[in-house]
Amino acid sequence: MSFIKTPLSQLNIDPFGAIGQDWMLITAANPDGAANTMTASWGGLGVLWGQDVAFVFIRPQRYTKEFVDSTDRFSLTFFDGQKKALSLLGSVSGRERDKITEAGLHLTDIDGVPTFEEARVTLICEKLYADTIKPECFLPTAAENDAKWYANKDYHTVYIAKIQAAYIAAE
Repeated sequence: MSFIKTPLSQLNIDPFGAIGQDWMLITAANPDGAANTMTASWGGLGVLWGQDVAFVFIRPQRYTKEFVDSTDRFSLTFFDGQKKALSLLGSVSGRERDKITEAGLHLTDIDGVPTFEEARVTLICEKLYADTIKPECFLPTAAENDAKWYANKDYHTVYIAKIQAAYIAAE
């Protein structure tokens, strides 16, 4: 599959559906060149600090977090379909299994960042900020989120990343 670099302003992507319902992959490579990915249904796209950004959330026990933490850049990948593959990639650890091969997807890279040949849209992101969600920072109107989402006290790290480039699949 080949990809066409596309201005962000020309992307036709609904972040609510693409992330929350269809899901995305967060993919990064470590310094040795090995890549890992995870399915995510939390995150967003927007503007911050005068830049087009993406923000994603990764729990501390996720293997992909080690890869994201070891590099400055990662990709966000969106697909048409592939729900079965994304479900597998979100429920199996790459620590123990070659889940990418099992899912039937094929790694490639764009601008030196891993992504997938089957991608509909790939965003190449550069980390700008990372911090762990803090339970003491939940406001009273959202305090139930701590109990609901963090019963194990495994608070996500939120990453804010500049979107360096967008690519769409060539037809």
